[in-house]
Amino acid sequence: MADLSLEIHGMSCSHCLNAVRKALDVLPGVQVREVRIGSAKLAYDPAAQSPDAIAKAVTDAGYVAAPLGGAA
Repeated sequence: MADLSLEIHGMSCSHCLNAVRKALDVLPGVQVREVRIGSAKLAYDPAAQSPDAIAKAVTDAGYVAAPLGGAA
């Protein structure tokens, strides 16, 4: 498993936290460690997901997400 931090824009409330967590929880090979307003920390299996694909899942949920380096 590799560590990943995401920067997430557009979050402002607990609904946003739940929406982002839900978008990440359904991804195979992803273990969510923490979701906060503006960021998420997780572990992922590089054979199952890429940082860009993970960020896209959050973007598809209605937020703007981008990977931050490789360490969470």
